[in-house]
Amino acid sequence: MAEVIRMPLLSDTMTEGKIISWNKKVGDKVKSDDVLAEVETDKATMEVNGYVDGTLLYIGVSAGEAAKINQVIAIVGKEGEDYKSLLEGEGNKSQEESSKSQDTSSKTEQESSKSQETSSKTKEESNKLEVSEPKTENSKPQTALPEGAKEIRMPLLSDTMTEGKIISWNKKVGDAVKADDVLAEVETDKATMEVVGYEEGTLLHIGVEAGQAAKINQLIAIVGKAGTDVSAYVAADKYGAGSVQSALASQQPAADSEKPASEQQPAAVQPATNGQAAAKSDQRIKASPLAKKLAAEKGIDINKVTGSGDGGRVTKKDIDTYVPAAAAATTPVGGVVSPFTGSTEEGHTDVPLTQMRKTIARRLGESKFSAPHFYLTMEINMDNAMNVRTQLNELSPVKISFNDMVIKAVALSLRQHPNVNSSWMGDFIRQNHHIHIGSAVATPEGLIVPVIRFADQKSLSQIAAEAKELYGKAKDKKLQPKDFSGNTFTISNLGMMDIEEFTAIINPPDSAILAVGSIKEVVVKKGEGFGVNNIMKLTMSCDHRTVDGAVGAAFLQTLKKYLESPVTMLL
Repeated sequence: MAEVIRMPLLSDTMTEGKIISWNKKVGDKVKSDDVLAEVETDKATMEVNGYVDGTLLYIGVSAGEAAKINQVIAIVGKEGEDYKSLLEGEGNKSQEESSKSQDTSSKTEQESSKSQETSSKTKEESNKLEVSEPKTENSKPQTALPEGAKEIRMPLLSDTMTEGKIISWNKKVGDAVKADDVLAEVETDKATMEVVGYEEGTLLHIGVEAGQAAKINQLIAIVGKAGTDVSAYVAADKYGAGSVQSALASQQPAADSEKPASEQQPAAVQPATNGQAAAKSDQRIKASPLAKKLAAEKGIDINKVTGSGDGGRVTKKDIDTYVPAAAAATTPVGGVVSPFTGSTEEGHTDVPLTQMRKTIARRLGESKFSAPHFYLTMEINMDNAMNVRTQLNELSPVKISFNDMVIKAVALSLRQHPNVNSSWMGDFIRQNHHIHIGSAVATPEGLIVPVIRFADQKSLSQIAAEAKELYGKAKDKKLQPKDFSGNTFTISNLGMMDIEEFTAIINPPDSAILAVGSIKEVVVKKGEGFGVNNIMKLTMSCDHRTVDGAVGAAFLQTLKKYLESPVTMLL
């Protein structure tokens, strides 16, 4: 059955996106992981995936034009499938007319004209909730949204996101909402972000409960006029086969989710004689979702935390600064450490995958087994770098780290070696003119790569300040898409953890990644005696499709000159 592709929310402040280019044309076969188009938002140029297999039947927004959030930009389905009914009620009449010239199906112009005429005559009837006669047993029921109602679907909140987990809803069914209200908080593969509905009215339907995940473009809510019945549309959207009547019948047990909050009585908030349930209900209102998540990770009873926010609301800061009355177990990166208890029975713990861990597994697996990696290792004498860093930190407004110096040196080296600052695009190689350095950061959920943009044009102090801010946002899960997208080269540094040497997996779409080890004192012969040099090992993983061995070696030689004579980076 045909699937509608809508303009996703690609940044927290985006209201529309401009189609820079379409990578597919009407009639092309597409896979779920194909990049259909490149879209320019208010903050970055990002890729839009359809997440659907089939044939591209319709393009609703031409390259160079802009589309509002949730506007239909494409339709994917079976070759020759009639998709016109999916556009009814979308206000896309002009787009339908332009689609006729793009339609490569086998229908004749006479049949197309006749179909369009019939569609026009029955437009009024199609807006009614007709649930008795679906077109076929295997197609979605032709049910339109009631007039004035607007659907809200799971937006694309990161360039690698395939689904999002609803952490919490800030509104409940029956609440009035404004266009700029934050409806829900969603955990993606990289951060916890806010979803804004951009619609005004009453929240009529919540399609995905807190704690559950939704695929990109899946219906998560409907906003419209109070009292509007949207049950038929919800059923039609959820069930792709069979009649709407049977779909509605199967939904009856879950009908309580459509009732106003005052009529719902979930088991989780049943009245309790000891008053604990009421306290928990109040707790949900008086603590932010991020604060509750952090409290759970750190093993803190949030009921014991005094909130500093409005009305006593517990915030992230309250969790970070909370000191329990009694000494507690240490909380390392991996989570709360349980005391060891001996046991003679076998056992295990199954840890659910977070959205971030799922994406790390998928993306790095694809990189390792599709990109032919090879590795180049070089030793760097860091004696001069250590001396220069000490002098710089006496003047710099922010402390400069060795990693900041590596970022600057890499950025300047990429200017001279554009082949390394490239991406494999399948049937061509893209050499980037800009230099955006990704710097990997470990978080409890996994690895994330904040990006320092135009790093070659920034001073060491600017890089240090920006890196510090990004690392803090990464650990607090406050990064926005612009903060972790667009990298052209990546650095992974484990030197601060006493790792002397390692190899890293290339971070797509980069052609290389630099693994930075610790600085070690090495005894060397100096003159007639012996002395000590401070040596740091660098290992670069290269994609052999874009970077040859000699190209990678030349890049490392340039990088070595900058790090061993860091004054040259200041010229």
